[in-house]
Amino acid sequence: MTSTTASDAADEYLERLLDGYRAELERVNYSKATIEEYQGAVRRLWQIMRARGVRVVDLTPNLAGDLVRHEPTRVGRRPYAVTIARRFAGFLAARGVAKPSIAPTARELARAELRREYEDYLRRQRGLSDRTIADCWRFADRFLTYRFGEADTAFSAITPRDVAAFLHGLYSRKAPYRDKTPPTHLRNFFQYLFKRGLTQGNLALCVLSVAQQPYDARLPRHLTPAQVEAVLAAVRAEEPHSRRNHAMVLLQARLGLRAPEVVAMRLDDLDWRRGEFTVHGKARRDEAVPLPRDVGEAIADYLRHGRPETEHRGVFLRLLPPRRGLSVPAVTGVVYDACERVGLPHIGAHRLRRSAASTMLAGGASLAEVGEALRQRSATSTAIYAKVDRTRLAALARPWPGSAR
Repeated sequence: MTSTTASDAADEYLERLLDGYRAELERVNYSKATIEEYQGAVRRLWQIMRARGVRVVDLTPNLAGDLVRHEPTRVGRRPYAVTIARRFAGFLAARGVAKPSIAPTARELARAELRREYEDYLRRQRGLSDRTIADCWRFADRFLTYRFGEADTAFSAITPRDVAAFLHGLYSRKAPYRDKTPPTHLRNFFQYLFKRGLTQGNLALCVLSVAQQPYDARLPRHLTPAQVEAVLAAVRAEEPHSRRNHAMVLLQARLGLRAPEVVAMRLDDLDWRRGEFTVHGKARRDEAVPLPRDVGEAIADYLRHGRPETEHRGVFLRLLPPRRGLSVPAVTGVVYDACERVGLPHIGAHRLRRSAASTMLAGGASLAEVGEALRQRSATSTAIYAKVDRTRLAALARPWPGSAR
């Protein structure tokens, strides 16, 4: 076979592979422009493979990424090109054309088994949500990597000094670490290890809490009604995500939904006839909540004119493929961006919930009614909003000595 004939055969083989890959990308709703970009990156990968003598049967996701990453010439957006190369190699491996990734080591297999068993324990015995379970494992994995690195894990070798050093390193960074939950997640992990007999003592007892201001000494920070309306106006003006983002922010500003509750909404949760929807709240509590007219209209407008066509049952989805639900940081990012456009400091999505509570109190609602609307189980959590109800507090204020009152 001549070199020309061999080259033609190789090009035909590539086209057959690309046809199959294109069909797969179309199946998961990738846009036409994205598919074209993927095909261009794959063709460039193919050229690199031929130049270096790499056969398709020897290609792995790791090798594909390395070939593109270390190419001296510019290969489009390099990080994105690496991702495309790895995904294409994974597509070939799934069909038996190329090699899968390198087999995991014994340490990696042991860590994966520990994760499965730990997450099963948290789900079945503790009843935690999937998001909380993911956070619990994330910090457990970070601690094990900090303590053992690439060495085999020996739980009996963990000491209180290791735990203290890990937390000290986490919270003493130059950039302040604001998350207060790592100690709680580590306690869960160490309690699990102790119950399984993997540690001689309960290391959860040596995990200190992060010092913070007492809960009842704080004032709930919130936005004024005018600021909330400014944020909503900024969201409505953001194309092409305006309909989706407006509906999401309205749910938080009017009904006080938490960001995870917005993410968890599904099409089956909306009962248009009864004018209500189901909220999947904390501790796996599902509650029916009335759907106000303006919120319902915003959601309906998004579903009719803004939501992509897909079989996914989540309400709020990514506009770019793959069509899947948004993450909690994505919902928070929408609020961040809106605040930046109207000149407000960045606020978390949770502050919209507090703003909704403050607005209810200012409108004459009782603390019990606010607690019911926000689906709070503890009256103590709702009582903190009494501190910002200036109208009712004014009635309790005694006159200043010497004043005319």
